[in-house]
Amino acid sequence: MTTTYVNWGKSRIKLTWTSSYILPQPELITSVHAFCFHQEKLLLVDIKNRGWNFPGGHIEQNESPLECVKREVMEEACVEGDCTYLGYVEVNHSENQAWNSDSPYPLIGYQAMYRMDITRILPFDAIFESAQRIFIQPFEVPLHCEDWHEVYTDILSRALSHEFK
Repeated sequence: MTTTYVNWGKSRIKLTWTSSYILPQPELITSVHAFCFHQEKLLLVDIKNRGWNFPGGHIEQNESPLECVKREVMEEACVEGDCTYLGYVEVNHSENQAWNSDSPYPLIGYQAMYRMDITRILPFDAIFESAQRIFIQPFEVPLHCEDWHEVYTDILSRALSHEFK
C-alpha cells in the first residue's frame, strides 16, 4: 500500500494504492485506467488540457470496469488488448475543502487499475480527448508525465511484475 497527496486543481486529494485481486464496490468505482504494453514498451496518450498520461476514464451506466477500460483505451489510444486487473487507487476527498455532498464524486471513491497487453494497434484518429500517442520505455514515463508520483510508480511496478507476463 502506498499513499500520497496530490493537488487536482485547487483541491488536495489523498491517493492510496492497494494491490488487490478484488474490485471495490462497483458503485464506488469512479474511473478505470490502464498501463498498456506493446513489445515491452508503455503506451502514453497526450490528453488535451492534461498532457501525457496513461489512458482511462469514467464508467458509463451499465458498464463494467473491464468494459470501460477497453472502451477508454480504444477511444484514447486506438488499441485493443487483453486486460489484467492490478488493484485500485482509493481517492479520498476528506481533506478536500471544495468537496461537498453535491459533488459528482463520492467522499471516498476508487480508480480500478489494469494492465493491457496490446494485441491490435489501429490507426490513430484523435477524435476523442487525446491528441497523440507514443510508445516509450517504462523507465522514461516520469520524463513525460508531469503529475507522476509514487502511487503511479508502484502501479507501474506491479504492471511490470513477472506474474502478469
